[in-house]
Amino acid sequence: MRLLFAGTPTPALASLDALIDSRHDVVAVLTRPDARSGRGRTLAPSPVKARALEAGIPVLTPTSLRDEAGAAQVAGLVAELEVEAAPVVAYGGLVPPALLAAPTHGWVNLHFSVLPAWRGAAPVQHAIMAGDEVTGASTFRLEAGLDTGPVYGTLTETIRPRDTAGDLLDRLAVAGATLLVRTLDAIEDGILSPAEQPRDGVSHAPKVEVEDARVRWTFPAHVVDRRIRGCTPAPGAWTTLPDGSRLGLGPVTPAPDVDDLAPGRVRVGKRDVLVGTGGHAVRLGDVTPPGKRPMAAADWARGARLADDLVLGADA
Repeated sequence: MRLLFAGTPTPALASLDALIDSRHDVVAVLTRPDARSGRGRTLAPSPVKARALEAGIPVLTPTSLRDEAGAAQVAGLVAELEVEAAPVVAYGGLVPPALLAAPTHGWVNLHFSVLPAWRGAAPVQHAIMAGDEVTGASTFRLEAGLDTGPVYGTLTETIRPRDTAGDLLDRLAVAGATLLVRTLDAIEDGILSPAEQPRDGVSHAPKVEVEDARVRWTFPAHVVDRRIRGCTPAPGAWTTLPDGSRLGLGPVTPAPDVDDLAPGRVRVGKRDVLVGTGGHAVRLGDVTPPGKRPMAAADWARGARLADDLVLGADA
């Protein structure tokens, strides 16, 4: 089939590469406009745009598909290039109803959960924060509702005890790419029709904002642990120091043998740094002090000469 691939961030690259190597023909790529990044805040193309240009594939970067100009540009390209299906992986924008039927077989979305669980922008993060033991990926046909369309296929993936959102997403991106190619193969062969999603088991996964990544030390240790892993690498978990500045937090390790620390209270040992929670303590891993790069918590504690009565997140 002739495909218009829609995607933007790094997790979409595995699918783009798999489709380029498949029997299908990626005739164009739709991605988000160049964005400012890095300390210099220079404009940079999305990872998908960069890969598409390397492969010599035409790229569209409309500001929005909701305005008439952007929608018309995509509709015109679909017609001109005789696009038969539009696979979507983390594009980052809504496809308006007027465009949904433009390709012959519609828009086929790869979503990183087993639908109807975790509909929304951040399914991997929410699965980890909720303590799920298993998640997965689904291919489904886009419709007007948010991740409500009928499902073509699914796969499952175990969430490992120390997985971060980044770890899990890396695995799902690779496995999901294979699922997406197989789905498109079966659609072209006429042997696959989507099935409506179950009405039960619906959950939602809105974008995880910076404030959502703030650690509440009064929560139990296992909740603190999941919150931090679910926010790693983005948007990045954090807490506050007594002066109100932010301390970035990498994944922690539960310390069930330490239960005498009040929430947020810090205890510095020779080789580790413990913090109290609403249950037992946790052992800090890497931290990011204000204006500095990530470093081991023990190194930070030695260099900062922390007060004996230090309490993190006291203003939460």
